[in-house]
Amino acid sequence: MAHSKSAQKRIRQNAKARARNRWRLRTMRESIKKFQTACSTGTATEASEAFKKCVSLIDRTAQKGVIHKNQASRRKSRLHAQLKAKTSS
Repeated sequence: MAHSKSAQKRIRQNAKARARNRWRLRTMRESIKKFQTACSTGTATEASEAFKKCVSLIDRTAQKGVIHKNQASRRKSRLHAQLKAKTSS
């Protein structure tokens, strides 16, 4: 256990930040799954709406520093390729 007051405070702050980051990651992953189900079962318009929400969450997660900006770019690129395949078929 931490001895100094500042170390105890850092432990509390880290726990709160970790909880926030886990929530952001979870919501981002859930939106990606919703997009993928919309791509596989839904219409093209449903998939494009889900894609917009998904990209927004990915960008916000990267902006907050939870994931790296390159990872966000890679995820968006792959999702866009899925959307493009859905709309072209």
